[in-house]
Amino acid sequence: MKVAVVGTGYVGLVTGAGLAEDGIDVCCVDVDEARVRALRDGVIPFYEPGLEDLVRRNAQSGRLSFTTALADAVAGRDVAMLCVGTPQGPDGCADLSALFKAADQIAAAVTGPLVLATKSTVPVGTGAALRRRVGGAAHPIHIASNPEFLKEGDAVNDFLRPERIIIGADDDVARLALERLYRPLLLREPRLLFMSTASAELTKYAANGMLAVRISFMNELAALCEKVGAHVDDVRRGIGADSRIGKAFLYPGVGYGGSCFPKDVKALVHTARSHGVGLSILEATDAANTRQRGVMLEKLVAHFGGALHDKTIAVWGLAFKPRTDDIREAPALVLIEGLLALGARVRAWDRAAVKNTRGHFARKDGGNKHGDRLVFCDEEYGCVDDADALVLMTEWPEFKMPDWADIERRLRGRVVFDGRNLWEPSQLRARGFTYHGIGRA
Repeated sequence: MKVAVVGTGYVGLVTGAGLAEDGIDVCCVDVDEARVRALRDGVIPFYEPGLEDLVRRNAQSGRLSFTTALADAVAGRDVAMLCVGTPQGPDGCADLSALFKAADQIAAAVTGPLVLATKSTVPVGTGAALRRRVGGAAHPIHIASNPEFLKEGDAVNDFLRPERIIIGADDDVARLALERLYRPLLLREPRLLFMSTASAELTKYAANGMLAVRISFMNELAALCEKVGAHVDDVRRGIGADSRIGKAFLYPGVGYGGSCFPKDVKALVHTARSHGVGLSILEATDAANTRQRGVMLEKLVAHFGGALHDKTIAVWGLAFKPRTDDIREAPALVLIEGLLALGARVRAWDRAAVKNTRGHFARKDGGNKHGDRLVFCDEEYGCVDDADALVLMTEWPEFKMPDWADIERRLRGRVVFDGRNLWEPSQLRARGFTYHGIGRA
């Protein structure tokens, strides 16, 4: 089979390289000429473990190519996959302008029958709208929804060893073409779920909404644990042992972030409202997460009695989760912005996200507005030098068992704020540290 992948962002690049790994001829197209040139040279525009090797290997084999010419990419292809961005609009809904523009260009470029599958996260009804837009093409275009379920930091494994592949199609041509496309991934165990286009579109939002609900529920429960003297880890283990509930996504922290959960929760709420349905649980989830992203700043203010103007705070972790450089909606940004607004000095480190975070503050503030009050460090231990407190915001593996003896020598204050409940409170208190976690009374 021959496949065109429209968009070389996170989803598109993983999808294109993953399909090429299974022997499929894939051409990835993007309007960003600089990005296409970089990809041809084997340079990946973002951090994702294992992806660089996958791209380079398949590009060298000739199975994976990159272009800016959409017409050339689509000509003679069996399937085209829409992997363009659908950012959140001002009213919370998904902005589909880029997706519709790409579909229009594809309709004008087809040289034969084509299956047009949407991998971008789109609201219910997008497939029907696409069908209307491309109905006048010179050749039949069959519409399908093939939502992605890729975790940042483990996307390559998720694509090559999927828990499930969902194909939403309203005709047999699209259904059979995508079944054939994914056959190499399903040789060991069938995990293919067929449904209507509308059901597939809604499934993607529903999955992220459910996970966001679990996260916010545990974060609110953690706040209650602190008030009543309970330990959230005990509560988590207790309810997670129930097979009806399970253990996944029951870990409290500083709130969810990234490119999916915040945007998708708001978009699903907007879709429901536009159809006269209320999703009050998801509305509460969104509000709870907004509060939770400020919880570490609240703890710092409480500990220092509001007097942060002369304090230096070390922040470990900037990305919204480990194994990625993605800082979109990252709780660490909320913390740093709050600390700077209160006059504190911030020293920050992250394995992958320092460059993006530095760029974020440069754009936000129009340059180096904060001067030496915001310093990005070269390594984690130097980050804590002469700091009054250490705050953990992202649970990178190297933070699990740090050298506490070295930290004792470097950290001026003997207080740590564990935003991911990664450390054992009793061990730190035995070393003379004051410990603040999430829901650990």
